[in-house]
Parts: sequence; structure tokens; C-alpha cells
Amino acid sequence: MDDRPVNVTCYSGHKYAERPLSFLWGDREHQVKVIEKEWQSPGARLFQVRTVEGRVFILSYNEKYDEWAVLER
Repeated sequence: MDDRPVNVTCYSGHKYAERPLSFLWGDREHQVKVIEKEWQSPGARLFQVRTVEGRVFILSYNEKYDEWAVLER
């Protein structure tokens, strides 16, 4: 994972960070087209997303530090 913090815009309903909508990475904003998979690991929530450009990323939200990270697949 890229350990630099990533700015993520997300839908927050019942709880924070329910669903990522877009994120700033690589000097541009990427719009999430679909969440292909989501899962939890100790202290983190992860989302495999496909952008409108067709690129696949994994977004990780670290609940303890309130930070997002990104990994391009």
C-alpha cells in the first residue's frame, strides 16, 4: 500500500466511511464506479473499487488513525 494519506470522499450513513465515492490520488480525482468487494481486517476496512476509467484500486481505511491508503491493482 502507498503509505501516504489519501483524501477520500465517502458516503457515511449509519457509520462513517460506509462507501467510498471518489478519491484524490496521483494528482487527480478518481470517481468510484462500483465497489467490487469489501472486507475488514483488524483495525481496517478495505474496499476493492473500480473507477469510471476501469482501473481497480484497493482503498483501506485505518479506523484507529482515521486515515485512508490506496493500492492500485
